[in-house]
Amino acid sequence: MKKILLITAIGLSFAFAGSVAPADNAQYQKECASCHFGYQPALLNKVSWEKVMGNLSDHFGTDASLGKVESEQILSYLVNNAGSGKITANNSSMQITKSPYFMKEHRKISAKLIEQKEVGSLSNCLVCHTTADKGNYSERAIVIPNHGRWE
Repeated sequence: MKKILLITAIGLSFAFAGSVAPADNAQYQKECASCHFGYQPALLNKVSWEKVMGNLSDHFGTDASLGKVESEQILSYLVNNAGSGKITANNSSMQITKSPYFMKEHRKISAKLIEQKEVGSLSNCLVCHTTADKGNYSERAIVIPNHGRWE
């Protein structure tokens, strides 16, 4: 019986590897995901989300200011669903692409693949991670433009 439970647990851990809860908050989708990919809250920790939301007038070079109520609602959603663990560990940045975990996972991708016009940057998740909008970043769902499946 112990062997069956162990095999099941291992199988489930592989099935959920690379997955986070989808960004399903309507206010977040309306205000944030209408301009860029709706990054899942679990991809940054609480401190990082507070930094992101703390200066929306200079949101990576763009004025993304919101009303006080909208800003507070979105911050609450992000903080309450923020990540903790290996994805967000040691990341004090406001950028998912600067986290040690992210950089480790993307280290083998050549600059040529990233810089092509179809991709543009590593922050353009949905271009290669075909199920990123559902919170699934599994290697099985990676298709890099002008390259194909990631193996």
